[in-house]
Amino acid sequence: MAGTSAGEPKSKRPSNTAFKQQRLRAWQPLLTPKSVLPTFFIIGIIFAPIGGWLLWASDRVNELRIDYTNCDRLGTAFVTLDSNDYEYHLHGINSNSITKPKQRYDSEERVCTISFNLPKDLEPDVFLYYRLTNFYQNHRRYTKSFDVDQLKGKTRSASDLNNGDCSPLDSHSENGGPKKPYYPCGLIANSIFNDTIRQPVLTNPSGNQNTVTYKMSETGIAWTADKKRVNPTGYKPSDVFPPPNWREKYPNGYPDPIPDLGKDEHFLVWMRTAGLPTFRKLYMKNTQDTMASGFYQIDIVMNYDTRSFGGTKSIVISTTSFIGGRNPVLGIAFIVVGGLCVLLGCIFAIRHFYRPRRLGDHTYLSWNQQVASGLADNSAASATARNAQPASGTQGLLRQRP
Repeated sequence: MAGTSAGEPKSKRPSNTAFKQQRLRAWQPLLTPKSVLPTFFIIGIIFAPIGGWLLWASDRVNELRIDYTNCDRLGTAFVTLDSNDYEYHLHGINSNSITKPKQRYDSEERVCTISFNLPKDLEPDVFLYYRLTNFYQNHRRYTKSFDVDQLKGKTRSASDLNNGDCSPLDSHSENGGPKKPYYPCGLIANSIFNDTIRQPVLTNPSGNQNTVTYKMSETGIAWTADKKRVNPTGYKPSDVFPPPNWREKYPNGYPDPIPDLGKDEHFLVWMRTAGLPTFRKLYMKNTQDTMASGFYQIDIVMNYDTRSFGGTKSIVISTTSFIGGRNPVLGIAFIVVGGLCVLLGCIFAIRHFYRPRRLGDHTYLSWNQQVASGLADNSAASATARNAQPASGTQGLLRQRP
């Protein structure tokens, strides 16, 4: 019968083409000592100097960190901090010779005052961050706890948000009234860092001035892409409730009109979640003026509770280099990889010179045999394979792994 009958099942055998039968030509390198050993040494020679260069650049970044988690347990007199509560990394200066930072707390105003010594000038750009520990912004449920349409300005009702990504902080009712949505809804917005960090003040400037404020800007700290994600809302103040942790800022609800969150760069910075439980986020910066050496004071209005989740909070003042902030890990990784490659190259070279291993005839490898038998389209290679004759004593070696 010339063709298949109507009731006969269709064959699932793939057609006899180079693509479906996996006979496409491909580069299949042979890992011989002549190719492997130079590769190890080249990688080591390239990576080790790059790692040293990155480590040098990271070491030139000036940075200081001061923990103020327990400042609210202090009195009105300055108390010197323990060495575990602060950290200095200033290029060319021994951190042990720097005067220890001090803190005091005004319980009425809830203001923590940090006094610290800056022994050298910091050239711009100068950045001030807040740093949190043990805060898992990378938790799956936390990272998705916001409503995209609501942030874009759409008026999402309580029923629209019900059992969505913002749950359980999607809507609320008071005194038996109707449910109204939270704006902005979700766990990320509700947990925003709300300590107020004021400008650093130089308390011992040169000249006749008593104090000098080092002015830092709180604008330009958010990514441009984040600014495009948030638009002015279409809600009216009577349509929504502020998130629970925002009630201290808005005790009587939102004013009219509701503030544009797209212009609140601290909110935008917080909404970009961190990938690790210890992270820092930019609070303000100065890209023009040098931060002169001397004794500084920074007042912080303490609102954010980190002890409830076993975390800490700190301020970080830092400069940058062409690789960004201080990050010695990248340079160390390059040095380690380069050193391991050189070490392995030396070990393999010694092993090869003292006990070399005989290699088989490459023309008898499987892909060369396919060419020789006509399964692959390579007339020149097939002629070479057909005419190649194995050297004496190589038949047994061809069955060994190269």
